[in-house]
Amino acid sequence: MKGFRAVIDSAGTSSWHSGEAPDPRAIQVAMRHGVDISGLRARVFIQDDFEKFDIIYVADEDVYRDVVALAESDKDRARVEYMLNVTYPSCNKPVPDPYYGGEQGFENVYELLDEACEKISEIIAGMHA
Repeated sequence: MKGFRAVIDSAGTSSWHSGEAPDPRAIQVAMRHGVDISGLRARVFIQDDFEKFDIIYVADEDVYRDVVALAESDKDRARVEYMLNVTYPSCNKPVPDPYYGGEQGFENVYELLDEACEKISEIIAGMHA
């Protein structure tokens, strides 16, 4: 903990997997890193999420487009950012889909997201210092 409290959530933009647990490979990789995601369930991003969260990080261009389409104001649109822009500024680099990459694909995505989350926590901690 870096001395602040935050509410963090995850959501998709389609309902294909709503209510489902994460892919078993994602659960396994996260558990190897000491993170238990087995109790998480997929949900769909909704317009009310703009009121609940200060920033909305997205995985790729399709998700960006879907989320921005739900925005009701410039303020909401300004809250949407590509997740990997934290570590690759202004690149709009997508988070790769690990599904067909086997366990190593999930490991690679974990490492990318872990690095980005570490930087996000440093940014937030700096705001609360």
